[in-house]
Amino acid sequence: MDLRELYQDLILDHSRKPRNFRTLPSARCAEGYNPLCGDRIKVFVNIEGNMVKDVCFQGAGCAICTASASLMTDAIRDKTEEQAHEIFESFHRLVTSEEPPKAEGIDLGKLSVFAGVREYPIRIKCATLAWHTLRAALDKETEAITTESTD
Repeated sequence: MDLRELYQDLILDHSRKPRNFRTLPSARCAEGYNPLCGDRIKVFVNIEGNMVKDVCFQGAGCAICTASASLMTDAIRDKTEEQAHEIFESFHRLVTSEEPPKAEGIDLGKLSVFAGVREYPIRIKCATLAWHTLRAALDKETEAITTESTD
């Protein structure tokens, strides 16, 4: 099995069995929508002090959107809000840069499976929707975000 197949398997696994797919009452919450693909998502973040103690999501989306949200929740749990923003920026560069980003000190781990998304510009919004929604929740934004107003 080659690396590309492993990446596809990881995305399919997180799409079919998303981790942290639930609501979190009394947490910060933000809503996001991708009108091009029809993805709709809510991200819930519980912050204690400056730490992301719990994070989860709900919604309906394509395989890339759902897998990205699932992997995102694992990646930012137990990180500071600042670290969560830094991971957002690194992930965003990973999927939007024309060239692979240079090592910058942040190991994206399993999130690296989304590097190939940059070859399919229409799918970038699917991969980044959960992340923009997370940023809105962290920043306590009250308006729903849309992929047409991000990037």
